[in-house]
Amino acid sequence: FCSSAIYVHVHAVNHCFCIKNETKNAAWQLFLKRPAEVPMMSPNGSIPPIHVPPGYVSQVTDRNGSGPCQLYCEIKCESVIILALQVSNVQSRSALVSWTSVSVSGSSGRVPYCSYELQLKDKGRDGKYKVMAIGDILYTFWITLDLTVCVFYRVSTVCNSVKGPSSDARAFTTHSAPPDTPLPPRLSHRTKSSLTLQWKPPADNGSKITNYVLEWDEGKKNSIFREYYVGHQRHCKVMRLCPAVGYTFRVAALNDIGTSGFSTEVVFNTTGSLPQTSLPPRLAQAGPSWVRLEWTRPNSCSIEEVVTYTLEMQDETKGLDFQAVYSGLELNRKVETLKRNTQYKFRVSEAQIQDVNGTTTQSQKESQWMTLYRGPERKHLCEDLKPATSYFLRLSCVNVGGQSLCSDDLTVRTRIPPPGRCQPPSIVGDVKHKEMTLQWGDENVEFSLEMCAMEEGLEPMEVYCGSKTECTVGNLLPGTTYRFQVCAANSAGYGPYSESVEISTAAGPPGQCSPPAINVTSHTCADVTWENKVSSGIDISEYRLDWGCDLDSLELVYSGTETCFQIFNLEASTDYCCRLQAVNQAGAGPYSDLVTCRTPAAAPDVVSGFRHVDHPLNPTENEPFSHSTCLALTWDEPHCNGAEITSYSISMGDRIITTRSVTGHIIRDLLPDSEYSLQIRAENEMGPGPFSQTLTVRTRPLPPSPPRLECAAVGPQSLKLRWGFSSRSQLTDDTTYILQMEDRNQRFVVVYRGPSHTFKLQRLSESSRYRFRIQAVSEAGEGPFSDTYTFCTTKSLPQTLKAPRVVQLEGNACEVTWESIPPMRGDRISYVLQVLGGRDSDYKQVYKGDETSFQLSGLQWNTDYRVRVFACRRCVDTLQELCGSFSPSAHFNLRRSDATLAVEADITRVPIGKTLSDEQFAGLIVFGVASLSVLMAFLLQLLI
Repeated sequence: FCSSAIYVHVHAVNHCFCIKNETKNAAWQLFLKRPAEVPMMSPNGSIPPIHVPPGYVSQVTDRNGSGPCQLYCEIKCESVIILALQVSNVQSRSALVSWTSVSVSGSSGRVPYCSYELQLKDKGRDGKYKVMAIGDILYTFWITLDLTVCVFYRVSTVCNSVKGPSSDARAFTTHSAPPDTPLPPRLSHRTKSSLTLQWKPPADNGSKITNYVLEWDEGKKNSIFREYYVGHQRHCKVMRLCPAVGYTFRVAALNDIGTSGFSTEVVFNTTGSLPQTSLPPRLAQAGPSWVRLEWTRPNSCSIEEVVTYTLEMQDETKGLDFQAVYSGLELNRKVETLKRNTQYKFRVSEAQIQDVNGTTTQSQKESQWMTLYRGPERKHLCEDLKPATSYFLRLSCVNVGGQSLCSDDLTVRTRIPPPGRCQPPSIVGDVKHKEMTLQWGDENVEFSLEMCAMEEGLEPMEVYCGSKTECTVGNLLPGTTYRFQVCAANSAGYGPYSESVEISTAAGPPGQCSPPAINVTSHTCADVTWENKVSSGIDISEYRLDWGCDLDSLELVYSGTETCFQIFNLEASTDYCCRLQAVNQAGAGPYSDLVTCRTPAAAPDVVSGFRHVDHPLNPTENEPFSHSTCLALTWDEPHCNGAEITSYSISMGDRIITTRSVTGHIIRDLLPDSEYSLQIRAENEMGPGPFSQTLTVRTRPLPPSPPRLECAAVGPQSLKLRWGFSSRSQLTDDTTYILQMEDRNQRFVVVYRGPSHTFKLQRLSESSRYRFRIQAVSEAGEGPFSDTYTFCTTKSLPQTLKAPRVVQLEGNACEVTWESIPPMRGDRISYVLQVLGGRDSDYKQVYKGDETSFQLSGLQWNTDYRVRVFACRRCVDTLQELCGSFSPSAHFNLRRSDATLAVEADITRVPIGKTLSDEQFAGLIVFGVASLSVLMAFLLQLLI
């Protein structure tokens, strides 16, 4: 729809179009329902062609209707489009919404151009939709929106000024984002040294704000910010600030998504403070007619400011007020010509002079201006001024018209004259052999003290330079004379030197001895010799020799007048050191330089800790260990004496066993229950060391052989095993047996450990094979395992059934039923029914089969019967039939009746596993017959 320079965007909503001129950066313009005047021009000055889609009528005329200067567009729409919506690329503040046309209907059969309205509403608002975008693309339209948390949207069409139905509303949720930039903090309270700030929380954009970051510039005004506070509070008190100073602050918010931008910077000032009063001067020194006072520079003054101080004194004896005795830049002053034993009062005030930056300063004391010169000259010599004093000068002009204003103040400071000659230095205290303390004049200036030894050709050297009037000169030679002189200096220069004074040091201890000589004669002995030291005028009374392995372990090993000493009991291949010191009546001299030596290597020391252990420290799998034929030995590694141990030798009678350089060994192929005497020694390249003490050990007897394993009893779920004594070994009551059984993983596990000779295994599976082995253990050790024994459990018998149930049928018949048993491991189950009736003394089998019921017929009336049943298991593999025990018997008696009744007879149950004896059974029959006779007699009496 556009040329290279002009973009035309046509909307069909209200028959309007938008035009954007790229060359002029014009915005889109909307024109409604009428021709609009839009200047259009291509880069070459011609009107570009404008193409509109079918259904639109466009016309281009000039302002008068004849020239190509203006654009008119008329739009015609014909139908309504139904839309299908979808949303994608959802971000924190934008989403991509698209829709496509599903069906179109029109009179001309052409696809019309219609507009689309995208409507959105926010979550939590009043629910009204707002038009967010309008487009006219035919089939698909994408639009990216600047969203917050929009969740519902819909699209509708407008054709020929007729708005079509809206689509179904769709919902989506934008992603969380970092918080919005907060507003700058505000000041809630301020003091001279603190500022209390508060700030409001910004929008969290879907993620809760976790912390706030408050930064400040520390009052430096250099745009460099540092963190002062990080936390979830929305207020902070900034403390330890300077009075009347501005500080710049900014704040940011944090959540789980990220950090917001910092707020705009804001400046807050602390409250001001009054000028600090000067501290009173303090007394530094005092004499009979003078005092020296000191004071400090005010903390409120900057480094660039020049401060002058005025010291005032009050003499109460004269009744005078405070009078100035000093004015200058110094922080101390000596006040002289005072009376002895008199009290004076002093005070100090300061004046801050304008600094290099032109800052206006203040003064705690106003000075009186006095006129020094009045005349036509442009220069003047000021005389009779005080040295080292600051003066303020100002200038004004006078003519017939009057006097002008004064100029700015000019500060001038007079110079300080060089100090005069000092008094010669004098001794303070006693003169020592290496140092002395000297003192000199009392002026508040800098001093230089020079010293020179009384020898020809030596130049004086400066030993002190400073403002103190006392100095301790050290590192002097004993019994030596030195010459000293001192001069004073100030900012004007050095004064003349004082007269020289000669002072001699006292006699001192001997000087440093020469290093001693060491001659190592063996690995345990060394000879130490040294030269006789010439003392400083005093004979040496003794020498002291320190010996050790290092400087920290030095100990005194000799003290005397000899010049040699022999040291014994040294260790081989060890570093040693020594030093020598000479002593006279004045004291001990300095130690000589340290001398070192090393003793030669030697054979190893005697082996200690030679012992027998029950189990080897480093067993080998391919060589079994037996306490009856083997001995496991171990020992502590001795001192090698400077040469690595290469091997150990074990002496066993006439036999020597050589081992490697390890601290353990196993001696094999020994006799059981035998005693041996052993010794050991270590060897290195220097030779073998001494043998250790004798170790007497004894091998254990042979361990017991395994007993024979037998199966004493077999059951379907149990095996009872037993074992007896072995014929190859003597088993005692202390013998322990270990019975193992193979598990499903073909591993043997212990099932019994103890002194018993039998053990019964329960909860086994029927008709299963089990493998066993046994081992005997005694004090002699663990014997070998036996061969593997295999035992098999039997098959289980069917379970005992409950007493059968008897139901009388028509005539002299009845039906007997009993419970069923499922097949046992694939073996079928059959049942055997037995009946005892009348005068029979034994049960008779009446049925055998797989059924669980049977009908008895041909029974006698009023006769007692008993029935019982048992189950039989038909083994498929062995064709054996295993029968279970009898069930309890069921008792019944047939009675005559006109109607056939199914009467369940009384059942007398007998406990499982028990059977009635003949006497009990006969008594039961007699009791039943008697009961039946009584019943019949009662019935006959009723009939008669």
